[in-house]
Amino acid sequence: MNSEPDLPRSVVLALWLRGAGGTTDMPDAADAAACVEGDDEPHRVHGLPGVGDGTDLGTLVTTWTAGPRTVAALLPSPGDPAGVPAAAGHAATEAGECVVVTTPAGSFAAVPAITPFGSHLEPGHLVEWQVHPVPDWSTGLLGAIGTLSDAERELRSSLITATEALDALDVARWRDDAREAIERLRSADTARWPVPELDGRRARVLQLATRLRAIVALGSFDADGRRDDGGAVNLWQADQRSTALREVDRTARHAISAATFGEAG
Repeated sequence: MNSEPDLPRSVVLALWLRGAGGTTDMPDAADAAACVEGDDEPHRVHGLPGVGDGTDLGTLVTTWTAGPRTVAALLPSPGDPAGVPAAAGHAATEAGECVVVTTPAGSFAAVPAITPFGSHLEPGHLVEWQVHPVPDWSTGLLGAIGTLSDAERELRSSLITATEALDALDVARWRDDAREAIERLRSADTARWPVPELDGRRARVLQLATRLRAIVALGSFDADGRRDDGGAVNLWQADQRSTALREVDRTARHAISAATFGEAG
């Protein structure tokens, strides 16, 4: 596990589309795109109105930050659309993420298709963003994910649930790497995320939510990435713990979306 929880690409992109503090204080579009891409191969964008297929991610940033906009990153999972418009629902659920934006030109969802390549020693990723026209999504989003203050409150409760679930699973006993991984999560320095400056509450919510998702992954999979029920004695016990962790993950995903939701320009 990394020493810092990772942010999905859609979250990083949404935060740059909002700009620093949600203002028009935007960096160079190419610099913003480079922050989203990280170590990936250069991202390509398809379906952006008025632009040829296969354009670069910087063009999308330039297009969507040219005027006022409303932005959010959404992290759906099977059975939980998490506010994703139906027109992009299947693709976004398969990807586990998307960016939604409303600009004077209309409302859109950008969904990344991520193809890994290389080895575990030298991994790489090809990323193709598909832009889907969608109906206005902002009105119903708060009903789906809640407000930022709601998210912060629910995350505190979910932290207790996650801790109890991990204690019941006794991951530190059956996972040699677990104790060290948990300590790294507790001390992770998220200030090095490749995102604009965030206000205090957004930063707190993103930090706690991403750590919770990492804890859920730690409690759900073994060191080789296989699903594992750990110390569960029977199927009922395994299902109870799995249900608790899924609910924690749902809360964390919605909180991340709430932290990216906003207007700018």
